[in-house]
Amino acid sequence: MSQSRESSRGLAYGLGAYGLWGFFPLYWKLLHPSGALEILAHRIVWSVLVLGILVLLTHRQGQLRGILRDRRKTALLVIAATFVSINWGTYIYGVNHDRIVETALGYFINPLVTVGLGVVVLGERLRPLQWVSMGLALVAVLVLTFDYGHPPWIALTLAFSFGLYALVKKRASVQAIESLTFETSLVAPLAIGFLVYLAATGRSTFGAFGVDHALFMAGTGIATAVPLLLFGAAAIRLPLTVIGPLQYLAPIIQFSIGLVIFHEPMTHVRWIGFILVWMALVIFTVEAVSHYRRVRVG
Repeated sequence: MSQSRESSRGLAYGLGAYGLWGFFPLYWKLLHPSGALEILAHRIVWSVLVLGILVLLTHRQGQLRGILRDRRKTALLVIAATFVSINWGTYIYGVNHDRIVETALGYFINPLVTVGLGVVVLGERLRPLQWVSMGLALVAVLVLTFDYGHPPWIALTLAFSFGLYALVKKRASVQAIESLTFETSLVAPLAIGFLVYLAATGRSTFGAFGVDHALFMAGTGIATAVPLLLFGAAAIRLPLTVIGPLQYLAPIIQFSIGLVIFHEPMTHVRWIGFILVWMALVIFTVEAVSHYRRVRVG
């Protein structure tokens, strides 16, 4: 198969992955009136089932056993499981409390937070234009803090939890499906225990709002796995110069959903904050692409 055709398929997979992630708010809204913790618990449990089936179908059991035998990787994935649970729970909470625009902000600033963590944790050095983009992002957060009357905690929690998750995953160096299967399996006992507690106390919403609601709840496992598989297929077919800009598709869709469909408020000051973030991302992306090309040519 020609390289151009493979690249086209990779682009389609990438658009599918980030497009699905972008439309996640509409899916979580279907699970109302379930609380964020209950939805999170169901997502973990159903994800374990779906990912476990994928592991069996693709004969990756050996890779999972290899993780268990490696204490360092196991320890890193325990930490990763904590961060991804915080990220998922915060995102669901934000969506179901009409803060979709703020969740989009979290994923807009995530690449910049990831770079900042690289500087602080890994001792990486920033290039001049990266410092400019980081400075603009900091000013944007200060502007939004002034507008909200408090720091945008949902956005910051999403950005830092996912940034730390990515940092830990990079150290663990485990493939996506095996990694997420292991991570969700680690926290599944807690999720199951919480769901049993809800059922025992009569607080469970599973099955209480019709078959459709129950099926959508069970579908959270598939909703988690499908974009992950599409992203994996895209990542092996596309260069970083394409994957990088594609990641902004999800928060752009989320922002549009919050603004257009759910009519979340956007004050003038809030617009200024978001514009500063977008300016930072343009500088960051253009500089990253230019640097990548220079390194390849060199």
